[in-house]
Amino acid sequence: MQFSCLMLTPFSETELSTSSSIPTTTSSSSSTSTSTTTTTTTTTTTSVCNSFHDQATYPVGNNPKAVVVVDVNSDNKPDIVVANYGSNNTGVLLNTGNGTFNAQTIYVVGSDPYSVAVVDVNRDNKSDIVAANAGSNTVSVLLRTGSGTFNTQTTYAVSSEPISVAVVDVNSDNKPDIIVANYNSNNIGVLLNVGNSTFKAQTTYTGISSPFSIAVADVNNDSKPDIIVANSGSNTVGVLLNKGNGTFNAQTAYAVGSTPASVAVADVNNDNKPDIIVANYGSNNVSVLLNAGNGIFNTQTTYSASINPYSVAVVDVNNDNKPDIIVANYSSYSVSILLNAGNGTFNAQTTYTVEAGPISVAVVDVNSDNKPDIIVANSASNTVSVLLHC
Repeated sequence: MQFSCLMLTPFSETELSTSSSIPTTTSSSSSTSTSTTTTTTTTTTTSVCNSFHDQATYPVGNNPKAVVVVDVNSDNKPDIVVANYGSNNTGVLLNTGNGTFNAQTIYVVGSDPYSVAVVDVNRDNKSDIVAANAGSNTVSVLLRTGSGTFNTQTTYAVSSEPISVAVVDVNSDNKPDIIVANYNSNNIGVLLNVGNSTFKAQTTYTGISSPFSIAVADVNNDSKPDIIVANSGSNTVGVLLNKGNGTFNAQTAYAVGSTPASVAVADVNNDNKPDIIVANYGSNNVSVLLNAGNGIFNTQTTYSASINPYSVAVVDVNNDNKPDIIVANYSSYSVSILLNAGNGTFNAQTTYTVEAGPISVAVVDVNSDNKPDIIVANSASNTVSVLLHC
């Protein structure tokens, strides 16, 4: 089934093999250069790493839409979890050490999973999988059984075309709740955790315009997590402040670029107030909205990305204690890094080549060297890319 929200994914879905566990390394001309070292006996050409190594790729399911990187088997090595939209499953790639991964193990979810989160929802100290299923209008909860394996899904009804999910305790009861962006219904659903791994029926918040991405963070320093949503239909980002007990005010909207597709929240100017960062698919840029205090945000400042930025993460990648912007550029087959220049301003992008249709990005240290690595879901090539930090 084809959905209206797929205006942001203009490609033909293809079928690739998912049986191999051997990563493929691909050269990236935008991020590496070569030099020649001569000795008395030999001449060799070696690749010079510029912040990140060339990608290694791993096959996953058909049309992966989202990637998260979390330790799911309690071995202190972050694993890769993907939402395979075209295969109606989630894939788990366990980390074997040194930043390499096993072939995926798949778990059936609902129809057309578009987003995935990995959080312990039943307080057993084991991370569980929560997936938003755009085709079946449900969210799936897969409880972990131990050693990185998961039980059969339990599903909960939401509204039409859920395409982004977050799992955060929004009512201060120490139980993580589910928050979902329902694209075609123009609302946000909140499913409160009642305990024992079960959730209440959703409460919806309206006045949203084609919500494509959500983040949940306390933006007004009241110790209550708020909802931040990228409204792709109105070219805005909305902020819904938490009133307490897991209920939310109507959104306050701020203008961003064209067709915002992804939102992140991080303090980028070191003032202890979380700021909003948005990837604008239609205008090929990212917006930074600095927090002015009390949950109010300044007018956006924009920075150029590459073609059709689809996903954004904000992490310090160069160890200067300033969060940097990392963007997956869908149509240019690249990821961009915009280093933080200080005071919430950013340098021009540096790009690294990945595979076709990069649609989701995570930045996590996967090889235990205390340097963050980049992991990308490539929707048009049915792979994930891993770019290790030098």
